[in-house]
Amino acid sequence: MTDHIYWQDGSLFLLDQRLLPFKKKYVECKTLKDVAEAIRNMTIRGAPLIGIVAAYGVVIGMKEVIRSKGRATEKDFDRISTTLLKTRPTAVNLLWALKRMQKAYLMAKDDPSLEGSMLDEAVSIHVEDIENNRMISLFGAELIEDGDTILTHCNAGALAMGGYGTALGVIKAAHESGKKIKVIATETRPYLQGARLTAWELREAGIDVEIVPDNHGGILCYKGAIDKIIVGADRIALNGDTANKVGTYMLALCAYRHKIPFFVAAPISTFDKDIKDGSYIEIEERPEKEVKYIMAVPITLKDIKARYYSFDITPHRYITNIITEKGIIKKPFKKYIHQLF
Repeated sequence: MTDHIYWQDGSLFLLDQRLLPFKKKYVECKTLKDVAEAIRNMTIRGAPLIGIVAAYGVVIGMKEVIRSKGRATEKDFDRISTTLLKTRPTAVNLLWALKRMQKAYLMAKDDPSLEGSMLDEAVSIHVEDIENNRMISLFGAELIEDGDTILTHCNAGALAMGGYGTALGVIKAAHESGKKIKVIATETRPYLQGARLTAWELREAGIDVEIVPDNHGGILCYKGAIDKIIVGADRIALNGDTANKVGTYMLALCAYRHKIPFFVAAPISTFDKDIKDGSYIEIEERPEKEVKYIMAVPITLKDIKARYYSFDITPHRYITNIITEKGIIKKPFKKYIHQLF
């Protein structure tokens, strides 16, 4: 299906994204604990991929219970789901996938082939994500013009999804259609997803890419070096407020000030129909050690304090369009987002 995540002989294999692009190593997840830790410790990341991995995690968790007790109850499912839900609180795709797996469980809980039914649902979530990425990319490519220089932040490519990508998928689709484009990727501290992952994916696709430090958004917009900005999303509220990798909000402000189109590309599973605006989105704060070290090398004194919010909220008024697998959403976002559900 895709080479960064696959299921084989009852185990889930995940390409360790912490080691890319210098080393390609897979982590085998045999237990629920393995899956939860892979999500928590950033072996994998990206909202859609987190949801897919969680779905497979449910399969593994249910298999453990059935092997131990002979059957899996609703209480067992709730425990498994809660374990996975606690790993990364901001990305709504995680909750969305777990709700899908819950429906599959309730429909097949008394069926002898429960394990198979659960695996079928996880695979369906995986396949659908790839198909949705393709549709997002085709719609979004229409917004890209020949000769554009596009800024992107973090990694919203195949590595963050089931395959192909959302923000990077749009860029790839535009490139594949024959448009000559250039991409500027922010390095994306502290995990350097832009420098390590986005640049690698784009180079592999034959797309001209350049890396800049995270603090270059303002000067690039000021100098007229950027034609468009496109990012992914981890959660979108009903009014269009969007949670994405921390630093996105600053880029949106720069784009707004300099009249540069700012696009968000995300599947419908990223929309949270239960929250009316971004103030209700929980922002994950990760350990300070992730700021104080780069690839296990300290960059400051041990007793210096540090803070790291994984995401920030971009208010809807700074977003030009939201690109989904059902089409391009224009303003007023609230009116059209409601029609998605």
